[in-house]
Amino acid sequence: MKAVAYSIKSFEKAFLDKANQKKHDITLTTDTLGSGTAIHAKDKEAVIVFTNDDVSANVIDKLAALGIKYIITRSTGTDHICKEAADKHGIKLFNVPSYSPQAIAEHAVALAFALNRKLIKSDQHSHRFDFRNDELIGFNFSGKTVGLIGLGNTGLAVARIYNGLGCKVIGFDLSFPENDLHIQPVTLETLLASSDVISLHLPLTPSTRYLINKNTLDQMKDGVMLINTSRGALLKTIDVIEALKTGKIGYLGLDVYEYEKGLFFEDHENDLVKDSLLQYLMKYSNVLVTPHQAYLTKEALQEIADQTIRNLDLCK
Repeated sequence: MKAVAYSIKSFEKAFLDKANQKKHDITLTTDTLGSGTAIHAKDKEAVIVFTNDDVSANVIDKLAALGIKYIITRSTGTDHICKEAADKHGIKLFNVPSYSPQAIAEHAVALAFALNRKLIKSDQHSHRFDFRNDELIGFNFSGKTVGLIGLGNTGLAVARIYNGLGCKVIGFDLSFPENDLHIQPVTLETLLASSDVISLHLPLTPSTRYLINKNTLDQMKDGVMLINTSRGALLKTIDVIEALKTGKIGYLGLDVYEYEKGLFFEDHENDLVKDSLLQYLMKYSNVLVTPHQAYLTKEALQEIADQTIRNLDLCK
């Protein structure tokens, strides 16, 4: 199978080579997929993309004209792909249904730990040889109520960690899974009102977009900790900023951002004009933002590469 893989980072190459074993003829490019780079797919049968690639209707039209029959995304989410356009051209879609939920779960909890114990601030102070303990007080997770919205593989992995910490874990999902974990199923309203920590583990769909908005934020405890490692648009950012201003949100940990496309995964340090909304958000000392790195473990990268090659194997 001839394919071109877009948005390839240097650290991905070894994992893909190990998975592929020269079975498929894959051209790797650091370019993101877009109208101007679709031409890289000429004489190929498949394109391999990531969440930051432009897989809109216009781009898919161009890919179809070049003879592309398959689109494979190195992600679980497929909200960046125009499925209607793919269907129109008979292009088959493949994703990575699940990969190392532990990687995402551990990062989500790491954000919570770092925020609670103010690790970023204390590290910065220590590097200046300021070893005072002022303004570094945190809380015990043991005995706190953690609300998980979304109980797929990642949500369940997060639950196991918080169970081990002695937390009361409650969860909301449209189809509550059968498991032996100590997760109490509750309504969304109960979860919002009862949780000290709320962690999101949902795909982005029309029904989940802006799930966290002024109305749902108003239902939360004052000073709640909110963690999102799923998709940026689960949160309405302007409403979240207002909740930070009032103290409704006491801690905010984000590995994703509503407007991250074209921003995350790239170096924008020297841009003259930066995303003003994100800049404003990061002014708050109780906000921690990481650049969509929750998946970034050796184990997860190999699983993603392995599944990507298996998906190519299925392209017939």
